[in-house]
Amino acid sequence: MTEVIAKFFDAWQVTDAEARLVQVESAVTNEVEYLDPRTPEAVIGPIELNHYIGMFSANAPGWSANLVSSDITGNMTRAVVAFSGVGPDGNQQVQYGQYFVEYEGELISRMVGFVGIGRVD
Repeated sequence: MTEVIAKFFDAWQVTDAEARLVQVESAVTNEVEYLDPRTPEAVIGPIELNHYIGMFSANAPGWSANLVSSDITGNMTRAVVAFSGVGPDGNQQVQYGQYFVEYEGELISRMVGFVGIGRVD
């Protein structure tokens, strides 16, 4: 299952909208639901999701999103993703996100993301 998550996040560095849509559609269901801290409400469907990912590519040119680690419980995967690239200060930067992923068959049906990987107090 983690291969489909890696394929999904590989699409985040594809700048061509049509090519990115093909890759997104190969990783998610037609009714996929996506949420993260930057979405005011759920993004539904591969076309809307492709548009959202395109905003990332436009706002962070040259950045990548790569699956770092994952673990699976039942039909749920917890994934850590590294977003990296050159920041506005000219230095290489990395920001981590944690995602919880549900599946329908072999495709992503729901994904909820959080900035960072949490804190241990």
